[in-house]
Amino acid sequence: MTAKKVLKKKKTECKEEVSSTLDPTELVKQYDEVGGFFSSLFTTSIVWQQLLEDQCNCFKNVGIGTSLRRLNSRFLAVIKKTPTVSKDDFKHLPKTERGSALRKALKKNKRARQAEREKLRETLGDAAPAKEVPKTIESTREYDETMVQEDDEEVEHDEAHDEFASYFNRERTPKVLITMSPFAKKTTWKFCFELQKCIPNAEIFSRKGVPLKKVVKQAISRSYTDLIVVHEDQKKPNGIIFCHLPEGPTAYFKINSLRFTKDIPRAGESTSHYPEVILNNFNTRLGHTTARMFACLFPHDPKFTGRRVVTFHNQRDYVFFRHHRYEFKKEGQKAALLELGPRFTLRLKWLQKGTFDTKWGEFEWVLKRHEMETSRRRFFL
Repeated sequence: MTAKKVLKKKKTECKEEVSSTLDPTELVKQYDEVGGFFSSLFTTSIVWQQLLEDQCNCFKNVGIGTSLRRLNSRFLAVIKKTPTVSKDDFKHLPKTERGSALRKALKKNKRARQAEREKLRETLGDAAPAKEVPKTIESTREYDETMVQEDDEEVEHDEAHDEFASYFNRERTPKVLITMSPFAKKTTWKFCFELQKCIPNAEIFSRKGVPLKKVVKQAISRSYTDLIVVHEDQKKPNGIIFCHLPEGPTAYFKINSLRFTKDIPRAGESTSHYPEVILNNFNTRLGHTTARMFACLFPHDPKFTGRRVVTFHNQRDYVFFRHHRYEFKKEGQKAALLELGPRFTLRLKWLQKGTFDTKWGEFEWVLKRHEMETSRRRFFL
């Protein structure tokens, strides 16, 4: 479409618009201010200058035209779709440098467009269009009837009488036993020591050839509240069992992306202070059970002087474990995080009622990928 046709179409739209509720004099005044801003913004485009002047004159002649919000949204869309640099602009560079130069230029242009939009929003004030909410897989997840709503009396009643109620009622102090597969190798032992560093009141027990059911009975007799069993495959940790004592439940997780403290750049040293625990994005009944199981590993009343934080963040049914110390800078105006390690990701495979019994135990939930993962937007935690 030529520039003349565009101008003609805009004139027709202006004349056909209904009157606005704003005062005509005030509306024209606002358009004069915005018009001056846009004319300076689009100095490189003669068509846009003509279009802007013609539309502003149309508003003055007609008295009242399209709403300010509609015009602003049009120009915001133009700024958003303004073409940026392309790979043809870097043909003069060697092939090995073109990619990095293009990425730097695209980032620079993106920051410039963001600054222009922010400046435009400040100029328009309340008349600026609302920011678009990005669509992600999490925000468009499929509806799950087990999603927990706030102030759900049924959920509150169930959680007040479940296996973890004694911990949340402060009737028991966490005491954790950490063990591993029979005759575990060096890397698995190292991971157990890393867990002991994160979890207060945790002890490591060399399992050797003792059956796991017997380990559970011994742990109950010695007043342990939780049992952690690290499994290994090809001399590396690949799974972990959490068993809440004495009545369960028991959960098995797959371990991925494990990095020890020494493998994390600029990692700090952990202290003996009780950490704060963050359980994020566990939204379903299954997610609540999993989060409460994690919470039972750590004592109440964290020592804030140590500034330690242990985070279990659920995203798309992958639980990310992080261990940090936060620091305040510039007289408390800014905060920084120092990772202490380890770092790993968990994927829930099954949840069982009671203590460990894979033969006769009752499974509450089992992940069957080919049957249950029918959509990318379907999550269970």
